[in-house]
Amino acid sequence: MRTAARTGGEMTVAVLTGIAFVLVLGIMVGAARPRRASGVSDFSVAARAVPPWWNGAAIASEATSAAACLGLAGLIATRGGPMLWYPLGATAGFVVILALVVAPLRRSGTYTLPDFAEWRLRSVRLRRFATFIVLVIGLAFMVAQFHAAGMVVRLLTGLPPWLGWVAIAAAALVVACAGGLGSVTSVLAAQFWLKLVVFVGVGAVCWWAAGARSVTWLEGAYRAGEPGLAGTGDPSLPGVLTVLAACALGTMGLPHVIVRVYTNSDGRGARRSIVAAQAMLAVFCVVPPLYGILGHAHVREGAADEIVLLLPARLLPGVVGDVLTGALAAGAFAAFLATTAGVLVSVGGAVSACLTRAGVRAFRAAVCLVLLAALALTAVTGPQASVALVLLGFSLSAATLCPLLVLGIWWRRLTDVGVAAGFALGGGVTAVLVIEEQAGVKMGVLTSNPAPVAVPVAFAAMVMISLVTPGRMPRGVGRMMARMHVPEHLAGPPAYRSSQQGDHSS
Repeated sequence: MRTAARTGGEMTVAVLTGIAFVLVLGIMVGAARPRRASGVSDFSVAARAVPPWWNGAAIASEATSAAACLGLAGLIATRGGPMLWYPLGATAGFVVILALVVAPLRRSGTYTLPDFAEWRLRSVRLRRFATFIVLVIGLAFMVAQFHAAGMVVRLLTGLPPWLGWVAIAAAALVVACAGGLGSVTSVLAAQFWLKLVVFVGVGAVCWWAAGARSVTWLEGAYRAGEPGLAGTGDPSLPGVLTVLAACALGTMGLPHVIVRVYTNSDGRGARRSIVAAQAMLAVFCVVPPLYGILGHAHVREGAADEIVLLLPARLLPGVVGDVLTGALAAGAFAAFLATTAGVLVSVGGAVSACLTRAGVRAFRAAVCLVLLAALALTAVTGPQASVALVLLGFSLSAATLCPLLVLGIWWRRLTDVGVAAGFALGGGVTAVLVIEEQAGVKMGVLTSNPAPVAVPVAFAAMVMISLVTPGRMPRGVGRMMARMHVPEHLAGPPAYRSSQQGDHSS
């Protein structure tokens, strides 16, 4: 990356000031919540006391990660008009969650996706398999945030990228350990509004400075591009549709999204949270096209992830441009911290519940181990595009946890061995196709985005293996299905107590 030549002293001060402000603000907001977390269940579900609009802002904040704030705008700038559809993928996923998942999953009484797998299929081994998948998805998202943070620090200040990793990791650790999901929810919700104001405000100033020249971008919007990892930047119709499918289906299985079903006081509040998140994401969807159009017209060099950050200094050289760049750096770090903290607490909770029945201390230990694993993976991998890693996480979620939820909620004949086979084949196909893509084996959309291949394979495996193993159906499946599909006030107290509460049902 071309860093030192572009970085002036004034810009460095502005950038470091913006980053420090966001990190300190996040720690202060998160540390104000621990009094509400009296036990590990409160750590895991924020004491079930989050208002719908606040929870909706937190969900929207997790969805507007490094990929949404920097990567998608860069893809629009470098690949053209077809990339305008990318921001809609995750937003469409919440429609699927609202229609198929929210109410039945909440009535099950489980806290995490591995909890649901164990309760629905009566299998501790399947719970461990699901926990492993949750861990892999979470690590993919966290490594993407760390690499993006390192890119921002190196590009704008010339400092080593590992400083960005450490800064995000330290702040996320403090927030997660302070009060679990309650602390994280406060940080996410507050920083969504910060991101929205920063990115929309700076974008509006840059658009004003650019004038009508940016409109000429529309003339060549649909030019060709080369596909990359997990469909990144493929402007063809199949490439765009596969990414949309991966994001829409993958959102259903994201551990840091699903856990928010339980943070409201009742099912009605959970549904309102999803609707609120959709409305907020619809507003935020203007950000990638805004910066993509400006970047295409005014920033001809730099990687896709860099284009947004280079815009202010290019359009408004001098002090104003430096200040706006510092504001964008602050907004970007707000995105990195929000997503990292959300993923960290949800994955840490799932891991601690799988490995031990202990309380808050075990939860915090698991959070530390997950964070160290993410930092280690970041150190041994290259600075790959954040969009690629995020789409990889979406693809894996779509090919494993999405079929578990859909079939587990709506099909009574599902068995534990069927789910295990679906996990193995769906996750295996995803891994093989991604490895082939990285090795340079080109198979068109099959390797550029595995979801359209892996998702049908996973569904088919779960259904077929379940049909030939009817003896593996758990006892009481009729009661479980009835519980998930009757109104919440008629279902009574939860029939399942999470291992986080120290009581397995199997």
